Amino acid sequence: MRKIHILTAAEQAANHLRDEIQEGRIGPVMPGVITLEQETGVNRNTLEAGLRILEREGLIASQGTGRRRKIIDTEKRDDGGRSIRLAMLEFDEASKGESYVVEMRHRLEEAGHRVLVTRETLQHLAMNASRVAQLVARTQADAWIVGAGSRDVISWFSRRPFPTFCVFGRRRGLPIAGAGPDKTGAMRKAVSRLAGLGHVRIVLLTRTDRRLPVPGASETAFLESLEEMGIAGGDYNLPSWEDHPEDFQRVLNSLFAVSPPTAIIVDTVELYLSTQQFLLKQGLAVPRDVSLVCTDSSPVFDWCQPRIAHIHWDTRPLVRRVVRWAANVSKRRRDLRQSLIRATLVEGGTIAPAPGRAGAR
Repeated sequence: MRKIHILTAAEQAANHLRDEIQEGRIGPVMPGVITLEQETGVNRNTLEAGLRILEREGLIASQGTGRRRKIIDTEKRDDGGRSIRLAMLEFDEASKGESYVVEMRHRLEEAGHRVLVTRETLQHLAMNASRVAQLVARTQADAWIVGAGSRDVISWFSRRPFPTFCVFGRRRGLPIAGAGPDKTGAMRKAVSRLAGLGHVRIVLLTRTDRRLPVPGASETAFLESLEEMGIAGGDYNLPSWEDHPEDFQRVLNSLFAVSPPTAIIVDTVELYLSTQQFLLKQGLAVPRDVSLVCTDSSPVFDWCQPRIAHIHWDTRPLVRRVVRWAANVSKRRRDLRQSLIRATLVEGGTIAPAPGRAGAR
């Protein structure tokens, strides 16, 4: 496990100023320290220390006493590449704090690149390609890393002249670099396991961009597995809902109004927790009344007893792939390779026989 790095005040100031530079709000020279102090509310000693960090990174350079620091453009590196400006557009605010995202940013910065995590997220932009285009137009970046984009968003990036790397998202078949977990095998195993425990009413709750315009690979594997188990799949098993909390509650209420599911597979940790809370309010126990599986993993699960059944994958190959892609981009090498990382089902204590089927195996 990596040690937690607590940022000093100077490092926080440097991060803020770096983002301001990379978003094009400062340049081509740095404002004076007095001006920065007035604009940021940070004392000048901390700002000076932050500016010295940026100087050591080669992002800015002193021009002598009494002259403002110059912002340095992309420079050549010893490995034949160049320091590139990378913008990271994440799916939502929670994604920005994911351990693999933090690791990715650190590794890219260690490689000499400048990394900006945009303030807006795909969720803020409503997964709208036109709004994404506006964000890209006002952001100074040589290349982009996009997390969990819809087909429309990734299609838009695939037609741009600058390089883009897709982390997850509906990228298959498009000329764009990317990587993410292959959850199809784990999904099939989850359905097979649940069906073997006597579950017939099995539901997969996943976001709109995973269902439309056509079901994604995992969702397709889910529907095919139901059919293989002799369960007729349809809208009940993969219901539609709008991507906001109120409609998620609506679809849960609708599911339990007539033919309550006995097993639910839930996409993302936040949807899992919302589903769990809904069941508690209904007086339903997991797994006695409803078996639950999450298609994502979280360190939170290790603290739960019984352990939550979920799909797990190793994020380290993803981080290494992104760093290699950035190295190729820095050397102006075309890199459109897409990688899949095998995921596995972790059977926790939230899976049990369907009610009334205690002997199922």
